Amino acid sequence: MQEVNIEKKSDLVTINLFGRIDSNNAPLVETEVLKDLEGNTLPIIIDASGLEYISSAGLRVLLHIRKQNEELKIVNVSSEVYEILDMTGFNQMMDVEKAYKVVSIEGCEVIGQGANGTIYRFDKDNVVKVYNNADALSEIQHEREVARLALVLGIPTAISYDVVKVGDSYGSVFELLNARSFSKIMSNEPDKFDWCVGEFTGMLKKIHETEVPEGKLPKIKETVLNWTEFVKDYIPAEYYEKLKKMVEEVPEDNHMIHGDYHTKNLELQGDEVLLIDMDTLAVGHPIFEFASMYNSFIGYGEYDSKHVSEFLGFSMETSERFFRSVLATYLGTNDENRLKKIEEKASIVGHTRMIRRSIRRKGLETEEGRAEIELWKKTLLSLLDRTDTLLF
Repeated sequence: MQEVNIEKKSDLVTINLFGRIDSNNAPLVETEVLKDLEGNTLPIIIDASGLEYISSAGLRVLLHIRKQNEELKIVNVSSEVYEILDMTGFNQMMDVEKAYKVVSIEGCEVIGQGANGTIYRFDKDNVVKVYNNADALSEIQHEREVARLALVLGIPTAISYDVVKVGDSYGSVFELLNARSFSKIMSNEPDKFDWCVGEFTGMLKKIHETEVPEGKLPKIKETVLNWTEFVKDYIPAEYYEKLKKMVEEVPEDNHMIHGDYHTKNLELQGDEVLLIDMDTLAVGHPIFEFASMYNSFIGYGEYDSKHVSEFLGFSMETSERFFRSVLATYLGTNDENRLKKIEEKASIVGHTRMIRRSIRRKGLETEEGRAEIELWKKTLLSLLDRTDTLLF
């Protein structure tokens, strides 16, 4: 039949659907398919790449096929057909995968980077975030959900309007019309340093003033406790116990933090400042946000300053000045002693995270990695010797 073709292999049966399946041809399609599947015990996949439309009669055919195999999977579904499956609840009854447009990022400018992916300027109006994880669909769904939550709560951000295939991974496409990151502004227009500090701090306060309904975002404190547990085997026991106690004593907080807040994740679109790269959103005490910021602007450059300058696009000196200016503006003080103490508290959490990150990325297997980890451990232990609380 023109509407269906069945391919049988030793470990899989693929049912290819074509054209339109509606009340006119659904009975014939069902008869043909069930006849071929008689006695089948192999997994079944329906390839819908050629399917243009399916009616309620066609959907009943899918249900009858599913009786042959409860693990039925439908792949390469067009947006139009996916919308039908979504509205009727079929994508909750069975595994349904959309057909994703394939795009190339070759030659595209990197405008943002985080723990889970890299953001490229795809064209003058759009950017695409390419995820590190090749099986990133669940991560993409999570980021879309938390971005929508942030927008509803009043945080200006871009919402992904499409998912694409990029090489061996997936990407989320966002509309950012001629937007420029704060990193690019600071790199190209150093006279706007103070303006960037003000806008960057204003957004940071807006994030931290946003109360999040219970259970909508992960708790960053739990994540930090996991980092702490990881370094247990790499620092003396008494320091580990002190570090753990200090993290545990930080009170729970249901206000939002970004979790990866730096100048590459803030964009200026026209006269509007937008927060991007939302997959790290969480709730918790601001000290954990400051820790992430410390790493981005200072920590990763402590062993070799090029790590910061190459990442952010401006010098380590500018990066340090920016972080400390933001901290002073956020806290509303120029008291150097107070600012230094809060930076050290943030640095304790930051160094814990950097040690874990480097070890997990096989830092102990290279000379530079070992030297870097040793420097961070020495700094962490020194900070723990003179600090008794992460609170401020």
